[in-house]
Amino acid sequence: MENSLIVFGNLLKNNDFVPLAARMRPQTLEDFVGQEHIIGPQTTLIKSIQAGQMPSLILWGPPGSGKTSLAWLLSKLTSHHFESISAVIAGVTELRKIVSTARNRLNSMSSQQTILFVDEIHRFNKAQQDAILPYVEDGTVIFIGATTENPSFEVISPLLSRSLTFVLKPLEYEHIQRILVQAISDPINGLGGMNVSIEVDALQHLVEISNGDARTALNTLEISAHATTRNPEDNRKITLETIEGAIQRPIVRYDKSGDIHYDTISAFIKSVRGS
Repeated sequence: MENSLIVFGNLLKNNDFVPLAARMRPQTLEDFVGQEHIIGPQTTLIKSIQAGQMPSLILWGPPGSGKTSLAWLLSKLTSHHFESISAVIAGVTELRKIVSTARNRLNSMSSQQTILFVDEIHRFNKAQQDAILPYVEDGTVIFIGATTENPSFEVISPLLSRSLTFVLKPLEYEHIQRILVQAISDPINGLGGMNVSIEVDALQHLVEISNGDARTALNTLEISAHATTRNPEDNRKITLETIEGAIQRPIVRYDKSGDIHYDTISAFIKSVRGS
């Protein structure tokens, strides 16, 4: 059970081995970058949560778009207990333990509800997803699932019908740039203590090749920072050459059985027609 948990917030800060992308997770909703169509101050979701109504959710979006961070931040707007597991390594046994504790918590004097966050929900098979359903239905837990795959194909219909599905978009150029600049300057969780600077063309290239994926951008930045040597002024300057050496080549997302496969085929057919 312990190994299936996703750790957030202050628990990460004292661990020097935690990747930069994990250390830089936003700690408040105001710090979250992008996805304004979901968490803008006037959106239905935020108004509902502020009114004390936390619905079950499915967060569907590409890697590095902020699904895990968003789930945790949404839970902070409520007084609910937050439990998180990864469908990659967890199973029904872990789910039952969480549900049992959640039921006890709900029936205690505090009457506290529990948010169950399942990362990579598409990795659960039908039987595992079925195991969640009764406890979502009777209110024992509030379910938040995160997935990179189309939930219409990968999440069972009864669970879909009991959850609101929100689509997260790839982060835009200015979003990635803002995240990188903040990571460079942050002296606590970021690279501020390393006296790192980055050339303008290197920053632009890193933003472009990240393809809207904040995790890729931050991982590349971290590798590049450690790959540079200090100059006589005790600074580390990241150049375009450093970034190119760290990333080697842009990674194009493609999934042979999902939406991106059909999007790629459609784009190819349209290009042939156009020619």
